[in-house]
This record gives sequence, structure tokens and C-alpha cells, in this order.
Amino acid sequence: MSRQDEFFKHITEGNKTKGDYITLGSAMLDGETIKDAFVKVPLKTMNRHGLIAGATGTGKTKTLQVLSENLSDKGIPVLLMDIKGDLSGLAQPSPGHEKIDERHEKIGLPFEAKGFPVEIMSLSEQEGVRLRATVSEFGPVLLSRILDLSETQSGVVAVIFKYCDDNKLPLLDLKDFKKILQYATQEGKQEFQEAYGRISTASTGAILRKVIEIEQQGGELFFGEKSFDIEDLLRTTRDGRGYVNIIRLTDIQDKPKLFSTFMLSLLAEIYETLPEQGDSGKPELIMFIDEAHLIFNEASKALLNQIESIVKLIRSKGVGLYFVTQNPTDVPEGVLSQLGLKVQHALRAFTAKDRKAIKLTAQNYPDTDYYDTAEVLTSLGTGEALVSALDEKGRPTPLAATMMRAPMSRMDVLTETELNTLLDDSKLVMKYNETIDRESAYEMLNKKIKKAEELKIKEDEREAKEKERKKASRSSSSKSSTRMNPIVKVLTSATFIRSVFGILKKVMK
Repeated sequence: MSRQDEFFKHITEGNKTKGDYITLGSAMLDGETIKDAFVKVPLKTMNRHGLIAGATGTGKTKTLQVLSENLSDKGIPVLLMDIKGDLSGLAQPSPGHEKIDERHEKIGLPFEAKGFPVEIMSLSEQEGVRLRATVSEFGPVLLSRILDLSETQSGVVAVIFKYCDDNKLPLLDLKDFKKILQYATQEGKQEFQEAYGRISTASTGAILRKVIEIEQQGGELFFGEKSFDIEDLLRTTRDGRGYVNIIRLTDIQDKPKLFSTFMLSLLAEIYETLPEQGDSGKPELIMFIDEAHLIFNEASKALLNQIESIVKLIRSKGVGLYFVTQNPTDVPEGVLSQLGLKVQHALRAFTAKDRKAIKLTAQNYPDTDYYDTAEVLTSLGTGEALVSALDEKGRPTPLAATMMRAPMSRMDVLTETELNTLLDDSKLVMKYNETIDRESAYEMLNKKIKKAEELKIKEDEREAKEKERKKASRSSSSKSSTRMNPIVKVLTSATFIRSVFGILKKVMK
């Protein structure tokens, strides 16, 4: 048996699966594509998370596109974090190209061009389904992590939430939270101190500054109503295809606080909402985080800890997290060690640091007799990748340099007309894009303060009137008393005075 035949058997035996799967492409040996040596990823293990890595221009985004398309066709909803803004083309079929036909001929797969059900979403003022959450839904612990608060400050936030719960004050947006912070150390200082103990103005001031920092990055657009329902990420079409939900994030690359806030909220909400799935045949939802290095480079310690915890726990809910980045070293080791599928596109060795990173990356893959992994990593062409997945029993599949299949959808963005048509047809845009500002803590506290001020004015007026009445009463009483005394009346009469003066004159004579 030739080396090529041995390799073909090695790949096909290692990629056998009884359940449903996604075919990524065909394996390569010595730079040549081995037709029909298909590299497969079982759906059963796709909730074990994954990594798509590689230098700029090596095909990471197209791999993400291929995975999203095939998951959608299998009835699995997808959530894409579109940092670069180049994924909306999933909604339209590929125009085709002779190079695509040549690629698929080498792989041994027929090419089919088609579009997919897409929902465009947004955190900001960009067009799309507006994603929001209320402050109350975050809760004191998660909100404190987002704001990166000290233990003392976190305690203050917990007291604030308790006060709002006790007094039925809804915390919906940031102005609600800012108002209650101010109230706790000003108008409501005595009330808070009697019920919950003294709250320091230094603590509330520090918290307020952290809130303003998020607010300046667009947080006021995210916090509020109508809250997004996680169930709307799990929709499928009538013909059973999963929706590809694309969150447009092109305008928040320089807003790490806002992105951290969103990520923590989304991951926590998904984990709290979805039921335990157990060992099912396919995942409930797959999330792709494009340009993940932007998250990890700018993320707070709270976000990193939360992502690591979620990666370990959320797979039991049937949710897979896939990080797309330039180099595996961009991903923290605690997260990287949890990833089952690894699709590694070419890396470039321009510096000593690059060469060291490549050696470290090669060590993350299974040993193989067919490749020098470190060498292959620098020689892969565009649309080629080293792939290592997990089989149905959780064991690594054979490492394979793979000629990746081409996306079935357009490898470009939607035109403005196409985007507007997509948004006009969206049921979720109609559901979530109405801004609601119902009465909440801000309005209720303002009413309470206004009522207290009005009562104070009335009380001051009443006291002033009472003082005037008492003063007038004393004056009136004095005059009345003088008029009614008969002795005083006689002694002050003109007749009595003349009589006295007459007597005095006679005596003096």
C-alpha cells in the first residue's frame, strides 16, 4: 500500500461517524489534495467549542461562513459577532466562479450556490434588530463585575438593588441607576441610613464615574427596554433551516466596556435561560466571535473569568462557542484548553517572536507521522487549514491539512437595497425597535422628591402661618385685656384725672 493510500485510510477511518456531521473539505498530503478524503466534524461534538485562527487573508472568515451555512442547513441556529462587517452576504447565493468549481472538483464535493435565512442585529444606532437588556436583569453581582468595582462598592450596589426591590422601583436604564445612586446620599440619605446603614458618598461617587464611562461608550443605547428574548436566537424557518443571526459590531471596536457589558449579559442570559440538554445529537446554538483578539486584549478581568467559566459550563446547555482570531496565543490558556475543534490557517514567521508562536501553536495539535506541523503552518495556502476535531466519543480526529470547501453564499456584503429589503421583512425589527421609556426608578424618585419638596413647602408655610397667628393672638389678647379691666378704665378716664389734679391744687394752696 502506497503512502498516499495509507494516508487516505488513516483519514477516512478517523473521520467515520454514525450521526450527522459537517464536511469541511478534503485532506491534503505533500501539498496535494486527496479527493474524497473528507474531513468531518460530528454535530454531536460541536458544543465542545472551537477555534478558527490564522494570519490576515488566509481564509478565516470564509471558514466561519462555511460552518455557519452548514449548521443552518442542519437546523442549528447561529449567532455571529461581525466585527469587520463582511458577513451579511450569507443572505444571498454565491455568484459562482471557475476557481470554486476547480476547488470542489479536487475535494470531491459538488458545489451548490444558495442564500441562508439571516437576521441583522445591532447594539448601537446601526440598522438592525436592537439588542437591549435592563439594569435589573443584570443584577448586582454581574453589574459590579462589569463596572470592575471593589468589594465595598459592590456591597453598595447590592444595597441599591435591595432598596429598589423593597420599594418596587424598576431599574431599567442607566439614568435609573444614576438617580438612585444620587438619592442614596442626598435626598434619601436618612431613609437609607435607618434601613440599610450609612452609604458613603465616596463609594457612590466612584460607582457613578464607572457608570458614566460605560454611558460614554454607548451604554445608554444598550440598557433599557424592550429586553431581547434569548429564545429569538433559536428560531428556524418553516423548512427547518436555522437562522444566522449577525450582530453588526463595526462601530464598537474602540468601545471595550460596551462590548464587555454585552458579552457578559448575553452569555449569562443564555446560560440561565436554556435548559440542560444532556448528550443530544446536535447543539441548540453555535456562537462565532470574530476578531476575538479584540475582546481578549481589551477585556476586563471579570469578562475573562466569566468567559472561562461559561466555556466550561455552557456546553451542557447545547451551546458551542467558537473564537475567530489571528493567532491561538491571543486566546487565554484557560479557554484554549477547552476547545474541541481547531481550524488553523497559515501563520506568518516574520520575526523571532512569530517563529516562537508557531512552535507553541504546533504543540497544541495531535502528533502525526504525515506532517511536520510547524512547517505546514507556514506553507498553507489561502483556503487551506490544519484541522483537528473530536469524534463522537470525544477523541481527537486525525490531524489533517485540509483543502476547505467554498462558501455557498456570497463572499461579499449586501448592497444597501438588499439590506433594507432584509430589514423590512424582519419580524424581529418590528418587535424590538420601538423605544420604550415607561415609568421606572428615575421618574418615581423624581416624583417622590418633588412630593417631599411640596410637603416641605406646605409644612414651612403652615409653621409660618402658625407663628403669625400666635403673634397676632398675643397682641389681640393684650389689647382686649386692657379694655375690659374696669379699674384700669376708671384710672385712665379724663374725669378721674381732672379730679386728682383738683385735689392736688387745693393741697398745695
